[in-house]
This record gives sequence, structure tokens and C-alpha cells, in this order.
Amino acid sequence: MDRTMLVPPWLEQLLTTSFFRVCRTHGDAARSESNMFCLDCSGDAFCFYCRSSRHKDHQVIQIRRSSYHDVVRVSEVQKVLDITGVQTYVINSARVMFLNERPQPKAGSKGASHICETCGRSLLDPVRFCSLGCKLKFSLAIRLNKSEKNQGTGTNCGNNKWECENHDPFRLVMECNFINKSKHLS
Repeated sequence: MDRTMLVPPWLEQLLTTSFFRVCRTHGDAARSESNMFCLDCSGDAFCFYCRSSRHKDHQVIQIRRSSYHDVVRVSEVQKVLDITGVQTYVINSARVMFLNERPQPKAGSKGASHICETCGRSLLDPVRFCSLGCKLKFSLAIRLNKSEKNQGTGTNCGNNKWECENHDPFRLVMECNFINKSKHLS
């Protein structure tokens, strides 16, 4: 059995979900913005009331906003995902990371000492990616390259860290550790 798990099945859905819409079911309620995501169901975003009624015993993370962009608290996502190499920020006393790539000024990252390996955004720390989305894009590109190699259209990896599966940014060391982390969240 393969003891590794590359990308959790819910991650792509999380990154493409639209958050902060009014809940269709609880639109008249006070806390009806859809800012929750269920890792077990991998469906659409939902509100506080939907969590209580439909996702009571599921693994749920709350999405927040920072400068009109979706973020997630590091303390929530690191329990279920390897976030190594993704830039984090402290916002309102909580360490967070952006879900997706953010637009940047045309000037780019000239003179920046650290840049995102996927989109080129300037980074504050010596990490590889500006967001979970950029880390996923990079990981998918690696897999596509490996797939082409397996079909005889690519080149052998050798020790090239950009193409080698041992350097896949979403590689989780042990599938059983990932599952154990996931099952014990409240």
C-alpha cells in the first residue's frame, strides 16, 4: 500500500468555493454569511446555522477575510494539511494564510529577496508560496510533468527538485497520520 497521500480530496474544492455569500437557507438570520467549509462533505460554503444542523460532527474550517481576500487560520488548516512553505501573516492576533493567489502591482517583485515560485509575488519570509492555491498549482504541475515522463514524453527527474516526487509540496509523509489528524478534529 502506498503510505503517502499527495493532495487531500477536498483541497481543490476549497480553493474554488465562493465564500461570504448570504446562505440560501438562513438568509434572514443574523449570522447567515457562508464562511464555513466541510472537509468531510467537500461541498459548497455554508453558514453558522448550517454547521449546527448539517455538519455537527464533521471537520469544518472557517474562512475569514483580509483585504477582500479569503484566508484561513493556520491553527485550523495545519491539523489536516502540510502547509510547509506557504507564507503566513498575523492579522487580528491570529496567524493566517491566503487561500488563493492575489493580484499584485505591475511593478512585480523587482528587488524582492523572496518570491512565490508559482506567481512571482513578493514574500516577506524565505518560503516558497504566497498561498495554498499557488502551492497546489505547483504540485499539480509536478504531477503533470511526472505523468508525461511516464508516457515517454518528459525527461528523467534525476535530482531536479522541481520535478521530483520527493519534492512534491503537498506530499504528506504518512497517510495514516493524515487520516488520524483528520478524524480527531472537532
